[in-house]
Amino acid sequence: MQNSYSESYKNAGVDVTAGYKSIELIKKHIERTKTQGMIEGIGGFGGLFALPKNECREPVLVSGTDGVGTKLKIAMLMDKHDTVGIDCVAMCVNDIICAGAKPLFFLDYIALGKNKPEKVEQIVSGVAEGCVQALCALVGGETAEHPGMMGEDEYDIAGFSVGIVDKSKILDKNNVKKGDVIISLASSGVHSNGFSLTRKVFEIDSKKDILNKNFEELGKTLGEELLTPTKIYVKPILSLLEEVQIKSICHITGGGFYENIPRAFSENYGALIKKNAVESPSIFKLISDTGKIPQRDMFNTYNMGVGLCLIVSQENADKTLRLLKEKGEKAAIIGEICEGFTGVKIE
Repeated sequence: MQNSYSESYKNAGVDVTAGYKSIELIKKHIERTKTQGMIEGIGGFGGLFALPKNECREPVLVSGTDGVGTKLKIAMLMDKHDTVGIDCVAMCVNDIICAGAKPLFFLDYIALGKNKPEKVEQIVSGVAEGCVQALCALVGGETAEHPGMMGEDEYDIAGFSVGIVDKSKILDKNNVKKGDVIISLASSGVHSNGFSLTRKVFEIDSKKDILNKNFEELGKTLGEELLTPTKIYVKPILSLLEEVQIKSICHITGGGFYENIPRAFSENYGALIKKNAVESPSIFKLISDTGKIPQRDMFNTYNMGVGLCLIVSQENADKTLRLLKEKGEKAAIIGEICEGFTGVKIE
């Protein structure tokens, strides 16, 4: 790449040499994510990964893709870019594990108004950390300058991940029956959804200094709270699946409880959620009180402190809770599967 340089392209806003510097800076972060199936060769036209042998009788690949949404606006305003990569990985791999699958590899795509190699390194360092937490390899990605489409300090990031599961072990929502128990795994906060509403509530776009304000109920600044990375649940769930029968899993993302929980069981049933059993971090009360947001809208927008929901039989509920707590997870029974209605009721 030593001879690759175009003065004309640079004058148009794209500096290819900045891209090459970015690659050099991120190599050490990619190295952290190496797994057994990862094949060397960053910089090629495709990421290479060898499927594990003898791990599955009937291997099924499970894919997921997502971004970070307008949470990136908070990162840009605070000029802190080393955590949003974790969010990007989390939003993909937390979907994959809902099928009972183990994430294998991840790719990212970063579009910037101007390629600033040091900023790219910060972003990718977060991606690498997310991959380490998710036990998957960062096998490639793409960084693209988009002058004229976004400001020099603006960027967007999206990701794509592939996992694997034995066909016989795919979690099937049709196994969920009346009386099954819904167990929550605690979120780390707002995660990566609802930020358009959050920004409006606190008028962040016009009053960015509020991000530096300490809130007593949060024990930190608003910006620090909002940039808390999305929790990655891969390790505890993969371990749990080896010890107890989980019927179904749902990831509480955009659409909150009302949109995501029904995706974990058939249309013949409904989910009754006990509001008092849902332990919500202080940030959600702060959002609700500040913006005068009604309860239904809160539960229809945010995770409210619940990152994942597991559905198990009543017989397995206590064992599941015990195992999760032994793994350091904060878990609780928050509801059950019922007949007589569909969707979600929160009482």
